[in-house]
Amino acid sequence: MSSAAESPATPRSRAKADRREALLGAAATLFARSGFNGASIEDLGAAAGVSGPAVYRHFSGKQAVLAALLVGVSEHLVTGGQGVVDEATDAPSALGDLVRFHIDFALTNPDVIRVQDRDLDSLAEEDRHLVRALQRRYVELWVEVLRRVHPEVSEVLLRIRAHATFGLLNSTPHSARDSSEAAVRTLLEEMALAALGMPIS
Repeated sequence: MSSAAESPATPRSRAKADRREALLGAAATLFARSGFNGASIEDLGAAAGVSGPAVYRHFSGKQAVLAALLVGVSEHLVTGGQGVVDEATDAPSALGDLVRFHIDFALTNPDVIRVQDRDLDSLAEEDRHLVRALQRRYVELWVEVLRRVHPEVSEVLLRIRAHATFGLLNSTPHSARDSSEAAVRTLLEEMALAALGMPIS
């Protein structure tokens, strides 16, 4: 017998999932603009095209929206980054693919990055600890690849390189909106690979 978890999605469940994703997208934009504390449930509902009370069909409150947004993106980075590493043929390829993976994330999620930078401390303690733990796992994923690329470099310095690269990639999209995406991608990849001590192919 198939379990309920294995049952195909129904139109109703798909619509509910789509509405939840729409609310999270609206929350990222709204919180980035107004700040978590400056936005209300009513504001969030209006931004997503629903009433304020309708938000409670998907989330228990504004804190739950913020948690779903920041925990979700942290899980995406860990899972996606691990997938990149698993599919790479060698360490240099893995590092280059990780750079491109993170550039994709940074260019498509500037609002989420801004929310995380400013409103992480607004999370409930348990959710904040979870986000921090996921962030550490993502950093260590990069450090492990860097260790294979640069075995002669200390782990402390490799970790600094990883963090510096994140800072570069996460900050530039905010100031690069007037440039073509292709040009920005090329520039970010060149700068990140240089920071990581990798030759640019």
